[in-house]
Amino acid sequence: MINLILLGLPGAGKGTASESIVDKYHLAHISTGDMFREAMANETPVGLEAKSYIDKGNLVPDEVTAKLVEERLKQPDTKNGFILDGFPRTTVQAELLEDITKRLDKPLTKVIAIDVDEDVLIKRLSARYICKNCGATYNKISNPTKVEGTCDRCGGHEFFQREDDKPEVVKNRLEVNKKMNTPLRDFYEEKGILSTVNGEQTPEKVFEDIDKILSKD
Repeated sequence: MINLILLGLPGAGKGTASESIVDKYHLAHISTGDMFREAMANETPVGLEAKSYIDKGNLVPDEVTAKLVEERLKQPDTKNGFILDGFPRTTVQAELLEDITKRLDKPLTKVIAIDVDEDVLIKRLSARYICKNCGATYNKISNPTKVEGTCDRCGGHEFFQREDDKPEVVKNRLEVNKKMNTPLRDFYEEKGILSTVNGEQTPEKVFEDIDKILSKD
């Protein structure tokens, strides 16, 4: 059984890697964002509790998020294992998760950190641009327009960049995430379950390296 957490800064490629892992290992992909939406839509007690905070514009307390994660991990689709996305974000949440996995007898088997140099991440994240006319999204590095300066979808020639994709904003976002990520990595390194992969390779090669780590057990 594989019970896994992927760590990495925004733009490191966690989403792409998660899809490949789920396809091969048939794990339940548990995203906290999806969990919140589902629990609120189904009006479960924890979902309603979370909603009461969100409706007031407040952060959902760790204990409520942890209850939601526990509720989700009890579902039958996690019997072959799971991959957690977006939780834990702090060492407090990591400790809460440890309690949950002990109670459910579903211990974490691996934590994989996808490492990408900060300058590379800034380039990746600030390479996004959008067609002013139809809203089609492109990326100068990974998904440019077929003809430079012309939108593939509508033929428009005017593009803009969102405020939060501008390099200085991206840099700040990465700093905030790095402050959260570093203690988590240390926490799992001490537990002896942290592995790292180089996220500057192609997505295929990143998955190949993750696959090697997962198939060792």
